[in-house]
Amino acid sequence: MKFGPVPVSAAEGAVLAHSLALPTGKMRKGRVLTPADIALLQQAGLKEVTAAVLTQGDVHENAAAAQLAAALCGDANSITISPPFTGRCNLLAPWPGVVTLDVAAIEMVNAVHPMITVATVPPRHQMGTGGMIATIKIISYAVPEAALVAACDAAKGAIGLAEPVYHSARLIITEVPGGVGDKGRDAIAARLAALNVGLDTVTLVPHEEMALAQAIRVADEDIVLILTGSATSDIDDVAPAALRAAGGSVERFGMPVDPGNLLFLGKRGSQPVIGLPGCARSPALNGADWVLSRVVCGIPVTSADIAGMGVGGLLKEIPSRPQPRRRG
Repeated sequence: MKFGPVPVSAAEGAVLAHSLALPTGKMRKGRVLTPADIALLQQAGLKEVTAAVLTQGDVHENAAAAQLAAALCGDANSITISPPFTGRCNLLAPWPGVVTLDVAAIEMVNAVHPMITVATVPPRHQMGTGGMIATIKIISYAVPEAALVAACDAAKGAIGLAEPVYHSARLIITEVPGGVGDKGRDAIAARLAALNVGLDTVTLVPHEEMALAQAIRVADEDIVLILTGSATSDIDDVAPAALRAAGGSVERFGMPVDPGNLLFLGKRGSQPVIGLPGCARSPALNGADWVLSRVVCGIPVTSADIAGMGVGGLLKEIPSRPQPRRRG
């Protein structure tokens, strides 16, 4: 591609680099100049324009963006690809889910040529319907075909969207004398609804191991969520002990995400069980959101995965926090 001043008489087919205000109206940058455009430019008295002239082996920005977008999504992926415009394609979520990224592959794409760029949301980011997962932008008006081919080869299937695989949930709330009761159920229901999961049953039981264990045993929904009236302080506290008494197991207690430290994750058979931290009563983002969205979408969450959430895990303080990080 050649970029610079071009005589108007020789500019047919060139890409206008800067918008021009003409007596007949504005001619916007990025326009591929036609014979009619040339006539208007000459009528306005212009002798030359700044333009990009594609040469053999160049791929126009829109075609390049569309090809790279398709390569990133892969053949079997159902992510929505927006029509290309000004060298840009956006990747949109067709339904709620969690983004899966091959970070190394995307970094390779961005290293191929400075004019070929891919920007994404963070890995494992929860998406709503229509949310933007990534944008592909060809910065220049064209890129060498060889560079585009290399980028597409590196990109294959690097971006995906895991959709929900569980669709029903039971929330078990334990009560303590003078506690907050079922406060927070609406916030939790909204979290589930955002993932197309129905909160089928809400059960209130005393904050006692055996009562909670029995409530867990009879839960037949896809997922069980436990919200305790008194914060879980140890892996042998009431809620984790109740899960084990019900025949389940605890994979992890505690997470390096704040708010959200007091989460625990377990299962009973194939049924995931999540012990929610008290901050889940607030609609604000917390560590439980990261675990819940992945579990709902069938993405395995191990103890090691939770341990790796600390970098980036310092989330915004919530006003209702009983013990703020800072005092005074």
